[in-house]
Amino acid sequence: MAKEAKKRMQTRRRNAMRTRRRIRVSSDRPRLSVYRSLSNIYCQIIDDESGKTLASASSKDKDLRDGLKGLKKTEVAGKIGAAIAAKAKDSGLTKVVLDRGPFKYHGRIKALADAAREGGLEF
Repeated sequence: MAKEAKKRMQTRRRNAMRTRRRIRVSSDRPRLSVYRSLSNIYCQIIDDESGKTLASASSKDKDLRDGLKGLKKTEVAGKIGAAIAAKAKDSGLTKVVLDRGPFKYHGRIKALADAAREGGLEF
C-alpha cells in the first residue's frame, strides 16, 4: 500500500509542476494558487519574485467558517473565491494568474475561479 500511495503523490506533484511550468508569473500578475482537500479548499495569492503571500482565504478561516455551515462543497468554494477577491482588492490587486495545481478546472476549482472573477479579479 505504501508504494501505491507514494506513486500517487509523485503523479500529483508531476501534474502540478506541469501546470506551473505553463504559467507566466510576474510581480504585476501574482499567482492565485488553489488547493482542495476532501473537505476543505484553500487559496493564496503569491508573489513568486519576492516569495511572499499577499492574500489568503480558506474554508477553515474563523471569520468565514460560520457562514459556510450547511452549504455544498461547490457553494463553499464560491464563497472562498469571493473572499479572496475582496482581500485582493483591499491589497490593490486586480490581475492574477490561476494556478490550479494538479486539479482539473472543474467543480470546486471552477466555482472558486468564477466567484473570484465576479469579485473583480482578472485572470
